[in-house]
Amino acid sequence: MSNNIAVIGGGPAGIIAAGFAGSRGKKVKLFDKNNKIGKKLYITGKGRCNITNSAPIEDFFDNVMTNNEFLYSAFYSFTNEDILNLLNSYGLKTKIERGNRVFPMTDKSSDVISTMGKFLMSNNVEIVLNKEVTDIVHESDVFTLIFRDGSKEKFEKVIIATGGKSYPTTGSTGDGYNFAQKLGHTIVAPKPALVPIEVEETWTKQLQGMTLKNVIFSAYVNNKKIHEEFGEMLFTHFGISGPIVLSMSNIINKYQKQNIKFSIDLKPALSEEKLDNRILRDFDKYNNKTIKNGLKDLLPANLIPVILKLSNIDEDKVINQITKEERLRLVKVFKNIELKFKKFRPIEEAIVTSGGVSTFEINPSTMESKIVDGLYFAGEVIDVDALTGGFNLQIAYSTGYLAGSNC
Repeated sequence: MSNNIAVIGGGPAGIIAAGFAGSRGKKVKLFDKNNKIGKKLYITGKGRCNITNSAPIEDFFDNVMTNNEFLYSAFYSFTNEDILNLLNSYGLKTKIERGNRVFPMTDKSSDVISTMGKFLMSNNVEIVLNKEVTDIVHESDVFTLIFRDGSKEKFEKVIIATGGKSYPTTGSTGDGYNFAQKLGHTIVAPKPALVPIEVEETWTKQLQGMTLKNVIFSAYVNNKKIHEEFGEMLFTHFGISGPIVLSMSNIINKYQKQNIKFSIDLKPALSEEKLDNRILRDFDKYNNKTIKNGLKDLLPANLIPVILKLSNIDEDKVINQITKEERLRLVKVFKNIELKFKKFRPIEEAIVTSGGVSTFEINPSTMESKIVDGLYFAGEVIDVDALTGGFNLQIAYSTGYLAGSNC
């Protein structure tokens, strides 16, 4: 049984951990309950796989929302450049897009996964698919893995890389939390991060599927502004989603029991005075039309009736009859559409899970358990999470590298 290592979970963390353990001549078995490795990678970056972010590695810490100091050794031991060099060395070409996001040149996540498969094969990792671990028993420095089919296998060391609880269809069903807890670890209660938000207002249903670009989205807790995001958001049947909303969810999940409100500034590039002047120009242009037809240069058609209702202006009123008071109300709504937080969508719809195995019980330099010798953790199963843009995947690679290099 010499040099016998089990890696549970064939996502990015498990793949990197298994590959680097194998590269050291260790005998490694990678178990995944799915019929292929990297199942969650298929859906990242809208199916294109946002591999990592090309920002300087020191900037990564600002994008980690939970326990960023724990990742210091991980990020510097295996950087964004290291993962790209690794994938490039196996033939994957990459490109950098807006926000320093890195994608495969082909825009296909399947190409990233097949490249990772080559990495595993070249390091003699045995991949065992459709094999679900249901329990881990630790006795006399030996780990016994018990599988769904009733079989058992013994290992000297185990790396748990089972992911969180988001996207359970990809296999992330919280198994790792159960294993860790049974082996003596503390689990910080899992909650959704990078998740769409439900709001109290019902008018969002009318705008379902509409995207707003280049807006400022702000959050207020007890009427105090805590954060703002600039970019793109989306209206849904339940409320709001899109990149800036997902990022905001990761900020406000620390405050979710409190009074949370949002504000959307549709025209952040214009002051109220400049916006008023712009509206006056449009009013001159469409002087004899109804107001619902006079805002088409400034707003998407579907949004006009909502904005007019929020401004308390009759949409059939002719522009030359609009009062100054009504026009200024319109300006205020353009700059401040208010929404009230209701709740997060379920954790199953979150991109990542916040919470997991307590970082206080893991050695940050090796990812080994401080409680059980020979037990390691990698990726989302640990209580760390980051904003969108490739940062969460880099956490998976960097922690996977440390676990695989030290087991």
